[in-house]
Amino acid sequence: MGELGSGGRVTRGRLRVYLGAAPGVGKTFAMLSEGRRALERGRDVVVGFVETHGRARTAELLDGMEIVPRRTIPYRGTTFTELDAEALIARRPKVALIDELAHTNVPGSRNAKRWEDIEDVLDAGIDVVSTVNIQHLESVNDVVQQITGVPQRETVPDEVVRRADQVQLVDMAPEALRRRLAHGNVYLPEKVDAALSNYFRVGNLTALRELALLWVAGEVDEQLDRYRAEHGIAGTWETRERVVVALTGGPEGDTLIRRAARIAARTKGADLLAVHVTRADGLTGADPANLTRQRALVESMGGTYHQVVGDDVPRALLDFAQGVNATQLVLGVSRRGRLAQVLFRGVGVTVTALSGSIDVHMITHDQISRGGRRPASRAALTRSRRLAGWALAVLGIPALTAALLPLRDALTLPSQILLFLAAVVGVALVGGLWPAVTAAVGGFLLLNWFFTPPFHTWSISDPQNLLALIVFVLVAGAVSGIVDLAARRTREASRAGADAEVLSTLAGHVLRGEAALPSLLSRLRETFGLVSVTLLERRPDVAPSVGDKADPEAWRIVATTGGVPCTSPGAADTAMRVADDLVLALHGRLLDASDRRVLEAFANEAAVVLRQERLEEEAERVRPLAEADKMRTALLAAVSHDLRTPLASAKAAVESLRSGEIEWSEEDRGELLATADESLIKLDRLVANLLDMSRLQAGVLGVRPEPIALEEVVPKAIGDLGPLSGRVEEDIAPDLPEVVADPALLERILVNVVSNAVRYSPADGTTLVTASAHGDEVEVRVIDRGPGIPREAHDRVFLPFQRLGDRDNHTGVGLGLALSRGLAEAMGGTLTPEETPGGGLTMILTLPIWSGAAPGQAFGA
Repeated sequence: MGELGSGGRVTRGRLRVYLGAAPGVGKTFAMLSEGRRALERGRDVVVGFVETHGRARTAELLDGMEIVPRRTIPYRGTTFTELDAEALIARRPKVALIDELAHTNVPGSRNAKRWEDIEDVLDAGIDVVSTVNIQHLESVNDVVQQITGVPQRETVPDEVVRRADQVQLVDMAPEALRRRLAHGNVYLPEKVDAALSNYFRVGNLTALRELALLWVAGEVDEQLDRYRAEHGIAGTWETRERVVVALTGGPEGDTLIRRAARIAARTKGADLLAVHVTRADGLTGADPANLTRQRALVESMGGTYHQVVGDDVPRALLDFAQGVNATQLVLGVSRRGRLAQVLFRGVGVTVTALSGSIDVHMITHDQISRGGRRPASRAALTRSRRLAGWALAVLGIPALTAALLPLRDALTLPSQILLFLAAVVGVALVGGLWPAVTAAVGGFLLLNWFFTPPFHTWSISDPQNLLALIVFVLVAGAVSGIVDLAARRTREASRAGADAEVLSTLAGHVLRGEAALPSLLSRLRETFGLVSVTLLERRPDVAPSVGDKADPEAWRIVATTGGVPCTSPGAADTAMRVADDLVLALHGRLLDASDRRVLEAFANEAAVVLRQERLEEEAERVRPLAEADKMRTALLAAVSHDLRTPLASAKAAVESLRSGEIEWSEEDRGELLATADESLIKLDRLVANLLDMSRLQAGVLGVRPEPIALEEVVPKAIGDLGPLSGRVEEDIAPDLPEVVADPALLERILVNVVSNAVRYSPADGTTLVTASAHGDEVEVRVIDRGPGIPREAHDRVFLPFQRLGDRDNHTGVGLGLALSRGLAEAMGGTLTPEETPGGGLTMILTLPIWSGAAPGQAFGA
């Protein structure tokens, strides 16, 4: 049992997962071996649930270990056993071994999925060791089906496995696993040939192994990023090639992206990342159209696009590269002229000097000789420009005075005033208002002392000279004010442009459907160069109080990205209130007040995304109720005619026979009795279909599987068609293996499917029923030559109370095919349509072959 944490709460248990590429690689064996080692060290270990699958060496490891009794659950006439989580929690061991993390529990269990049982066990403070195959992870489920052709109905969300404290890969070469299969160490001997020729082909196993290795590599990568963030490691660890290409928004970006993609392609599994740095002061020559096109180009090559904000472009670029653990950085050669490159160090030179262990590639391109497009405005005053302005004011004006003193007799006072005015304007252009005002005042004093008669005194003998000096000060002050105002307006406009660019990227994030909270928070962290971003929610059982901002117990983490998350708003460098109970906590650096607008946009979208996710969860919970209500409505609408028609016919026939006013002949009596009998048979079949459909919807249809030969069931089902049986041909080979099915339900399926095929076949045509074995399944094909069904309507014909093309209520309620598919799936089979070559429709019923196992096991129940 876990120890008590602060506040008397039980410390959550630790989860360890053994991940394998396919069944038989040794996950359960590794789990049990770990359990025995823990027992030898004196830890309290119990077995919660383990499936040995008849493997002798695995079963030997269970000897001497305590096994918690399983819970017995009856379902559909069969008894199943599941993990008894309540008993396991009541036992309170230190470690529990629970096999098959993705297993689906039998209806009636405590939870629908075993991983939910494991969550309850972990919450009770018990450490858990479990197993899972790569094909059961939700994110790769469709890929696995595409590779193997086998759908995986049991899945587990990736996040459940990612939250595990340790994920360990159990690896085995495909050839070695196939040898294990051939030796009978995985499946029973009668299953080996089918397994080797189907799921366990070398190509399948190789692809599954690569998926497992890549998934674990990604998980290890995230763990490494968290470790580096937690320990403040800024240097690059070259554990994996990551190529970062810097985009300026210029036309050369296409060339840089393609070159970076070729560099990344040299190493299998390398990552390609494109980054554009938006200056906080807006001094950028980026073309939005170019950036949009280049973003699409990067993503088409399998890379990702990122945008960050930074005052110092080289530093922001290196911070991003180090943050993603980049190994190579691709830059374009500067488009500036040679003189500009000599006077000012460009981004490429600065990045190369500060790159450290990151390799920097300077790529030539066609735009070098064309020069760079100058920014629209260069008037925004940075700190370095203000310092330069003060230096010019303090040193430049005295230097100008010293230079003009030898020329005092050669130059008139107006000429000297103009030279001083030019110097003051220069100071204003470089440093802004206050350095220029200082230069103007200093120039006035120096002109008065050195150049205005009488010299070396503060008096001015000529009134015109006084007027000239006063005008000089006024003009210098006015110019300085105008320059400073222009600089402020330019800074505001540039900042607005930078914010608009970030907001445009955020809008693109929404339009592309990247609405998951982790993706959104990751974008925010990259944009402002933060260590971690966390969305916190106040716990519903904690009332708001004055000091709860710094209380971790009052908040829970909804989503987080980056390094160590903030556990309360008080622990954040910047906290943005999203709603009354939601706070966005940022850690890494303090954000300027000017960043609040962009931050508010991210916060508002985070609230919308969270609300949308919860609405979707709520919709999923109420969807079964809506479907049930829809089913009831459709049922009432559909059976209104179909129940009355046979009842009316039977009632009319019986009343006619009971009437004493008419003397019926034997032939008429027989016809009336036949009418009543036929109507009652239709009514009985309709009621049976309705009851079975209701049981299917409620999940309580009784299925009694047993081995059965198709050559026994198919002729009987055809015989039940009555007069229609003459239009059916059968071709069932006598040497077909037995299938596992409920004989009565299988007969119902065949009657429904075959009668439907006959009904829509030409009057002079026949319907063919044939069967063949494929792998571990038998396919029964019902082939007709009717009008067929459009491919887009194949799934629609299986909806209850639907009849494709019908406009009246004279052909039944449309339950036949819907019920048939439900019965087939209840027996572990499938019912699917396909086009008959030459015209018509073929219904394919697949059933599992009898393998000698218990009938319940044949269905995977």
